[in-house]
Amino acid sequence: MLETCRTLGEELVNARLVVEGSNSPYAVVVHCVGVMDFWAGHKVAGRPNHRDRDAEFRAVGTLVDLEAQVAAGRQRFVEAVEGAEWAAPCVGQDRPETHALPVGRTQGGALVHVLEELCQHRGELEVTADVLRAGAARDEGRR
Repeated sequence: MLETCRTLGEELVNARLVVEGSNSPYAVVVHCVGVMDFWAGHKVAGRPNHRDRDAEFRAVGTLVDLEAQVAAGRQRFVEAVEGAEWAAPCVGQDRPETHALPVGRTQGGALVHVLEELCQHRGELEVTADVLRAGAARDEGRR
């Protein structure tokens, strides 16, 4: 996902499609870090949940900022996975709507949910990047 953002460059990484409710590539990746922090960091490792999910989708910044967020998020994720007990119940339970879900009942389920979300958002990111590149190429051709 970071490589896709790098190929878009600073001028497109924060761009959004003209479709209402679309997310920038930057925001998608920030959201993915939030997913990892909530489902692995909170639900599995029991860390406090300070997530502002809505703010993830409004996030903007530079590629350097994004790389730093991803590097830190990866490290926290590795630490959570290393301590996981796959069949054990989730320990973090401060969002009742999540522990009613099958994936929110066990630590293994929560970690599989992280994979599911990252795969889904990877697809979203690639489609968004393709459309943004096509628009930039079209605009360049008009000059």
